Amino acid sequence: MRLLRVLDLEGTSGLVDHHLKHIGKLFHLRYLSLRGCYGIYHLPGSLGNLRQLETLDVTGTNIIKFPKTIIKLRKLQHVRARGVGSNDDCVYQEYPEEVPKMMRNKLCILTSSSVGFCVGCCAPHLLRESMGIDGDTNRRDVCTACCCSILPMLVTRRCTRGVAVPRGIHRLKALHTLGLVNVSRRKAALREVARLTGLRKLGVTGVNESNSGELCSVLASLSSLETLLVQSEGKPGLFGCLDSLTSPPKNLESLKLYGNLLNLPAWIDGGRLKNLAKLKLRSSRILNHNAAIKVLGSLPNLAILRLRKETIDGEEVRLHFPEGAFFPSLIVLELSLPGKLKSVLFEQGATPKLELLQYYDQHDQEDHLPREDVDQFEEVLFSGLASLGRLKEVLLEGGNYEHSFVQNLQSQLKSNPNHPVLKMD
Repeated sequence: MRLLRVLDLEGTSGLVDHHLKHIGKLFHLRYLSLRGCYGIYHLPGSLGNLRQLETLDVTGTNIIKFPKTIIKLRKLQHVRARGVGSNDDCVYQEYPEEVPKMMRNKLCILTSSSVGFCVGCCAPHLLRESMGIDGDTNRRDVCTACCCSILPMLVTRRCTRGVAVPRGIHRLKALHTLGLVNVSRRKAALREVARLTGLRKLGVTGVNESNSGELCSVLASLSSLETLLVQSEGKPGLFGCLDSLTSPPKNLESLKLYGNLLNLPAWIDGGRLKNLAKLKLRSSRILNHNAAIKVLGSLPNLAILRLRKETIDGEEVRLHFPEGAFFPSLIVLELSLPGKLKSVLFEQGATPKLELLQYYDQHDQEDHLPREDVDQFEEVLFSGLASLGRLKEVLLEGGNYEHSFVQNLQSQLKSNPNHPVLKMD
């Protein structure tokens, strides 16, 4: 076991904290993955003994903070932690209605939660089901989970995504990948990240008005950055948070922005993001959507554009892809619950290299109602598909589509000389 170099425990059922008690004895370990192990809330301090470790993946666990000893791992190159979630709503913005108003304060929450956790520590099996742990949970596991994860989130009511990094993280000079870092808990963490000049992939969450200026300074200094994810919860979200960044990393190839923007930052243009190939927006709520489309269309090497949940705002959203040199390199376009779409028009010569068009119907998901019960339902009208000379496939996802809608798409695709196929998932 001491010569073990790779330990991949991804998705292991029943794995809990005390099973990692002796992880520090695997001195030769280079790769450690606990991805999808939901019963893990805490990493032991002995993690610092793994001096040969190069990759640490704790995505999909309940770890919200790394042990201080992680700064001893000077060969660490890739750190992947927690996920961004399926939406960008503020998780703890409101207390459940079932909670009496007089108990909606930190002192009451702390007191009542502590009592419940004390009971759980005395009888671990009582909390096993509510915590979603199916392993042989003991008192120490429950205590660790409560003190290191659940209680801090209940009391602070801060962003629950990402992982807090300890002081001294700047010493890990070999790091190429770092994310998802929660910067809402320690502003100084951003200044330390700025010293990791070798970073090529960075993901941050918990961005707000108070730390956005520091974030922009950090991004301007990370000249080697190729992949960037920035996330913020609720409103105002990312509004105004990225405006002070005037010089984005020149080598940026992939960009994901999750959170309320209202307008695209001025630095997203073809002149400053010449290498950008992938862009994903979610919860952006962009108001002037056609102006945004023109800006995005100027990105010379953009190959994949994904407009996810609530990317655009407005009651009458009509996306227009104009003719000319717009989206010269676009290959994949995804429209997944982007907003209240009414129509999508491709003019002759627009998106000349588009091969895949993905569409996810938002109306079919509204309140989990059957399609016939959704008020004022209107099918989105796609037009101009016959002029997309490189189009190979149109993929419809998310439910049952009206026969007339499908027929219209089939008719347009039949007129397309490239004979693209229509698939329904």
